[in-house]
Amino acid sequence: MTKIPEKNYDPKSFETRIYGEWERAGCFHAEVDPSRAPYTIVMPPPNITGQLHMGHALDQTLQDVLIRVKRLQGYSTLWLPGTDHASIATEVRVAEEIREKEGKTKDEIGRDGFLKRAWAWRELYGRRITEQQRRLGASCDWERERFTMDEGLNKAVVEQFVRLYEKGYIYKGNRMINWCPVCGTSLSDAEVEHEDVDGQYWYFRYPAADGKGGIVVATSRPETMFGDTAVAVHPDDERYRDMIGKTVVLPIVGREIPVVADTYPDPEKGTGAVKITSAHDPNDFEVGERHGLERIVCIGFDARMTEEAGKYEGMDRYECRKAWVDELTRGGYLVKSEKVSIPVGVCYRCNAAVEPMLSDQWFVKMEELAKPAIEAAKDGSLKHVPERFEKVYLHWLDDIRDWCISRQLWWGHRIPAYYCDACGEVVVARERPESCPACGGAMRQDEDVLDTWFSSALWPFSTLGWPEKTPDLDYFYPTSVLVTGYDIIFFWVVRMVFSGLDVMGEVPFGSVFVHGLVRAGDGAKMSKSLGNGVDPIEVIDGYGADALRFMLIDGSAAGNDMRFTTDKIESARNFANKLWNASRFIIMNLGEGGAEAVPPLEGVDAGRLRDEDLWILEKVARAAEDITRNIESFDLSVATQKIYELIWNEYCDWYIEFVKPRLSGDDEGDKETARAVLISALSDLLRLLHPFMPFITEEIWSFLGKGGRLITDRWPIAAGGGADGAGRNAGAGRTRGEAEAFERAYAKIELVKDIVRAVRGMRKDAGAAPSRALPIVIKPEGAELGAGMETLIGKLANVSSVTVATDGGAQPDDAVSAILTGLTVFVDAGDLFDYEAERERLGKEEDRLEGNIARLRGKLSNEGFTSKAPEHVVRVERDKLASEEDAYGKVLARLASIEGK
Repeated sequence: MTKIPEKNYDPKSFETRIYGEWERAGCFHAEVDPSRAPYTIVMPPPNITGQLHMGHALDQTLQDVLIRVKRLQGYSTLWLPGTDHASIATEVRVAEEIREKEGKTKDEIGRDGFLKRAWAWRELYGRRITEQQRRLGASCDWERERFTMDEGLNKAVVEQFVRLYEKGYIYKGNRMINWCPVCGTSLSDAEVEHEDVDGQYWYFRYPAADGKGGIVVATSRPETMFGDTAVAVHPDDERYRDMIGKTVVLPIVGREIPVVADTYPDPEKGTGAVKITSAHDPNDFEVGERHGLERIVCIGFDARMTEEAGKYEGMDRYECRKAWVDELTRGGYLVKSEKVSIPVGVCYRCNAAVEPMLSDQWFVKMEELAKPAIEAAKDGSLKHVPERFEKVYLHWLDDIRDWCISRQLWWGHRIPAYYCDACGEVVVARERPESCPACGGAMRQDEDVLDTWFSSALWPFSTLGWPEKTPDLDYFYPTSVLVTGYDIIFFWVVRMVFSGLDVMGEVPFGSVFVHGLVRAGDGAKMSKSLGNGVDPIEVIDGYGADALRFMLIDGSAAGNDMRFTTDKIESARNFANKLWNASRFIIMNLGEGGAEAVPPLEGVDAGRLRDEDLWILEKVARAAEDITRNIESFDLSVATQKIYELIWNEYCDWYIEFVKPRLSGDDEGDKETARAVLISALSDLLRLLHPFMPFITEEIWSFLGKGGRLITDRWPIAAGGGADGAGRNAGAGRTRGEAEAFERAYAKIELVKDIVRAVRGMRKDAGAAPSRALPIVIKPEGAELGAGMETLIGKLANVSSVTVATDGGAQPDDAVSAILTGLTVFVDAGDLFDYEAERERLGKEEDRLEGNIARLRGKLSNEGFTSKAPEHVVRVERDKLASEEDAYGKVLARLASIEGK
């Protein structure tokens, strides 16, 4: 008995089951296989603090599509999953949990107690997101799953730190860093987000020490005046030439500070004079270095004022600002103030305003490491898709500063530096020294941990076994492509590239496929605080994973943001439902023997294939080639649109309708042929759709009697596709005669479709009831009408008769007409015909054609186009012009024939 799918499409009934079957069967596992080419993607590791959000869902689906295509093409595919320890975010979450559940701070329970709880938290919550990834259908190799703090990756981190230190690229110094007073740690430049806020510039007068005049400076941060060590002016600024070398007095504080000449101040900005606070501004720090200025710290790491602020000591920086401005105003030092928009750096994790601070931190020298990373983009070793993101990448590298890599946290990779308190010796080593090599004293390890991105930078090769020389590392590195959002190009991509070049001697991936953000329906960024976030798991529960995946890919052009709306997910669900119903109809019409009794297409007598059979086979073959090209160039949204069109319109709405009468006819041989073609075409359609909608395609595949699983079958295209040459191609291997037969059939059926569409449109314009069949007349004017076309047209266009006026006979006067390429179609509307409506319709068509002709003539008269465009492109445009001019003449002739009626 034929196995038939359930009547209603219900993804809940099979998605989880199918994923479990794939995983148990090892379908995701990659093997080192020298006989096949590898294709590798390392998953951007989501944080263990998080759960799947729409950005993750898009990112994961894009990767999964690429991996599933390559798996079908015969590559040895490795999609390596993992999670990130996320130092700052995890430490904050664990500390909150300790405070809520135990009523203690992390300092009260100590480092060891805190880390014990952090690891327990990771075990409890950290794997949540991997289970959600399974719900989405991620076909990654879970047997190779990594964690950025697992033993192997910790070894890699220590090894790279020591290597860079030994090369002189890592150093410890007292320099200006970004400090988050809420998270209590330093931040790299990439971890600081900049936003414009409503602020104010205050203009204060700094009196000259000699009592002769003074200088007015503008500042948006008056609280830092307690740390001022100079006023800088441009050496070419005539206004201050006489002040250079003299001193001014810090208002109220009374401390004298020098006026220095430096190129940093812009004479055109503000007053042209800049107060220099060497300990609280990175630019001021550089000025201070050039002039040997003192560094006075007036704001502490807790964002409160230090003793340098006098009576304001201990006050919050913003409270101090208000009180200090009031005092300066009362003292007569305020010249004016103005409201302006001010860029403020905030912590990327907690959004608190970052405080520039002087601190002893560990840094990576970036100048030499950045050079090969820049060259890799310029020489084409590293390609960005879309190409415009290469500018973002290069801009970051061109302006890169030394990277602050130490964090004042407990959760993370602890810095492998050791100190001897007895003699001051510092040792950086792979293993903890038993004693000080200089004096034999005890050694203590640095308290800080490394920036999360330090370990993430090693991800493409550390996950494959480095620093060991493993078979995986040798076979799967470099990886094939990195899929990532544009928001972490400088966070992560840049660092992976320079690390890969430094450690492995080659770029970690050949392409960077950049996608945008998933936004709310109104274009706003999704966030919990705005209440507009959409949980992907809730969408999967309501619509199925396939619908979510298809919607995300269909709406996401490379590098551009997309908007999530309910109607889009419903449309994707409707598409899945259409495929389910069409497949069910086919399976129900396979006869008593079911799918197993249907012969393969190769076993069908070619002489029994009708034009519509050859047409759908050619349609699928052509579409498969186009879709493959789109995927190879990362135009995945274009690929989904073509698959949608191919399945919904060409296969379901046209081909199935073409063959329905044959399935209920008496010719058993013709039935068998129709069934074979239906199954053959459907099989290729499922192969093409599988990477995008893996669950429904695998479920339908199980009803087709194919044996095996679709996930490990073969892609329809062999040429340029399958790495082992085992891919299929319905159009390959045809003789010249067979190819010509397919071409003729293709042209005939496309013409049938044009005629049917035209007749349906004319019936609608005439107001004909759906049940009323009308006669039509087809007047060929160059087009070839094949045998049997009248029957197809009659069935699909609901006409009572089809007359082909091959002798140029007269057409009915009271007919609605449509002018197509190579023929004119007349629908005899009888009493429904309206001459005025026909003139109006033809007039609109005349206007449309005139516009097209003018545009094409202008294009072809442009020497820039005709001389530079490829010859075949110019030829296509000329053919279009000839066709439009021909149609225009026919429209004018038709208008003339009904004039006065």
